[in-house]
Amino acid sequence: MNRVVTIDEVVGEIRDGMTVGIGGWGSRRKPMALVRAIARSGLTGLTLVTYGGPDVGLLVAAGCVKRVVTGFVSLDSIPLEPHFRQARSAGTIELTEYDEGMLYWGLLAAANRLPFLPIRAGLGSDVMRVNPGLRTIRSPYADGTELVAMPAVPLDIGIIHLNRADAYGNGRYLGPDPYFDDLFCLAAKRRFVTCEQILSTADLMAAGPPQTLLVNRSMVDGVLATPNGAHFTSCVPDYHRDEAFQQEYATADWADFRSRYLDGDEAHYQAAIRR
Repeated sequence: MNRVVTIDEVVGEIRDGMTVGIGGWGSRRKPMALVRAIARSGLTGLTLVTYGGPDVGLLVAAGCVKRVVTGFVSLDSIPLEPHFRQARSAGTIELTEYDEGMLYWGLLAAANRLPFLPIRAGLGSDVMRVNPGLRTIRSPYADGTELVAMPAVPLDIGIIHLNRADAYGNGRYLGPDPYFDDLFCLAAKRRFVTCEQILSTADLMAAGPPQTLLVNRSMVDGVLATPNGAHFTSCVPDYHRDEAFQQEYATADWADFRSRYLDGDEAHYQAAIRR
């Protein structure tokens, strides 16, 4: 079944207060076209689950976010995401901060419809102090090892960006890392993939080695082509991070940045960055 949708249709499925998982890693292969559309939407009270980058910063600055669940929020070449840092300093958003591996384990638990998974990460660290709701368990086997019971992190909506996909929801990454994009789909009730190009299924199958076919049609509810849609994050080998634009984003007055780049649709944004 053809699963091609529009940006407006995806945003229309998100409601105030939902938990939205966003794939990618820091300032790499983020579904920024959808993030920008959410920022324009007026949605509020969202919980974001992500290995965070400018997706978090844009949505926090736009007033869409209540809580961030993450292992970090960074622009990679700029260590601290400025809008996230400002909001945390002002106390205007809530934060659930896990070890990176713990967040992965929480998504994996949700993907497998388990209430939790045991993990060693977090033991003896401040992760347990800042997350007092976390519990430990002991192995039921002979050694009785103490482990963290990492709770599942289920998502209402999962959005990811890949290099190529077909109209049925099969998708492929062409860069060096899958990140955890497949888990953001498997852990979510509704799953959407943006991509640089939609190909025929035959061309998609021929576009790379089998292991880079990251998601399949059973994991995806909608797919849409958003050329340059990860900008200003990287989407190698199609393009690298736009470092000059990222620096502008990090230092600009938010109201000015929004009026120049976000007060309009995605076509307006793509035209504005080329001026």
